[in-house]
Amino acid sequence: MSRVFLSLIFVFGIAFGAFSKEDSSELLERLKQIPQISKVKKIDVTDHFTEAYEFYFEQAIDPNDPESSKFLQRVVIGHIDFDSPVVFELEGYSIHSAESGELPTMFQCNQIAIEHRFFENALPENGEIPWEKLTIENAAFDHHQIIQSIKEKVYPKCKFIATGISKGGQTTMIHRSFYPNDVDVSVCYVAPLNFSREDPRIYKFLKSVGTKKQRDQIKDFQLRCLKAKKEILPIMKLWARENKLEWDFSLEMAFEYYVLEYSFAFWQWGFTKFSEIPDEKASAAELLSHVLDVTGVSFFEKHGVEELRPYFWAALTQEGIYGYEVDAFKDYLSQKTTYTFDFAFPQGHEKAFDPEPMRKLNQFIQEKATKIMFINGGLDTWGATGVKLTDKAKARGLKLYVNEKGHHATRIRHFDRKVKKEIIETLETWLGVEVKREP
Repeated sequence: MSRVFLSLIFVFGIAFGAFSKEDSSELLERLKQIPQISKVKKIDVTDHFTEAYEFYFEQAIDPNDPESSKFLQRVVIGHIDFDSPVVFELEGYSIHSAESGELPTMFQCNQIAIEHRFFENALPENGEIPWEKLTIENAAFDHHQIIQSIKEKVYPKCKFIATGISKGGQTTMIHRSFYPNDVDVSVCYVAPLNFSREDPRIYKFLKSVGTKKQRDQIKDFQLRCLKAKKEILPIMKLWARENKLEWDFSLEMAFEYYVLEYSFAFWQWGFTKFSEIPDEKASAAELLSHVLDVTGVSFFEKHGVEELRPYFWAALTQEGIYGYEVDAFKDYLSQKTTYTFDFAFPQGHEKAFDPEPMRKLNQFIQEKATKIMFINGGLDTWGATGVKLTDKAKARGLKLYVNEKGHHATRIRHFDRKVKKEIIETLETWLGVEVKREP
């Protein structure tokens, strides 16, 4: 999943329905017909778009309660015309960019990015998150509300694609399962479908990915780090003080989490070459620098965890995550308990994991879904829990493409020419629209 820091920016205070003063355009006039939209702001045009706006869509915190209080959900639209397809980018987190994604670029079409409920700007006005209302059902309803409004008032004649990456890919398939007729096609990039809170398929993957020599090299590095804790922790303490970093557990335990995470992150992203892994001659500072560079500091650091708390809540209650197998390292760990992500629950809020939503989602995919495409990387750790299509699902036309040498950044453009051609032809057939620019 994405591990970037999210800046919490509170943007409320402007009345619903109020538009900023912009030059009039047909797109703006159509947006004004949607009463839930407010705070429309013109933004810089990028890529092939001719107009671009940011706006906020009023949503109910509890869709099942007519008296529910509201929150504003951030949306960014890149427009080219009213006849081209519309790609809904269902973010699993906040909106990280207004630039065109892979599919809008391929079709040279419109794009609408939707921030996920309770991330960054999509917060209740008081900034407090009502955790029990952060469910896949409610998030899917958010997307349904926006998509239906846009279809009716802005793009009534267009074909519609929903897409997302990683948690956004999860969000895309979840939305389709609740509202199968909202869009014509769904494309899910590197999306896990976990069947338990700590899905054991992750452990099986890490025991079989790559070659034995490569796996041993990673494990030996992790052991080297743990054995050097006495020398590493003072360096880490000084570094943390200088950078104002802290954790919700001891510094020693924080370091152990980074070391345990190393193998997952190494294979997930694939950015690190095996030749770059420090050997026995590396200093304590070099060991620390490398492990943090691969795992990313924010994933366990207090401020990073706080900003990713909505992700952790969803993962720990409905969508699943992973844990760590520690048998090879237990002699060098400070804790005798399991190393899981329980620490990421919001203070005072814990909830048992419910496996039923993901089981139902898989049942929908295998037995009912149509025109859904899955794009995965064969070397991506999250690929271990990616969708595996049954013969029945394949017979209905669902497609799974795995780039065997790809990691979590795998996209359509990374496949060889023959597979790309098949992917493009499939999308063109499903949509009845031609790709204008090959990835």
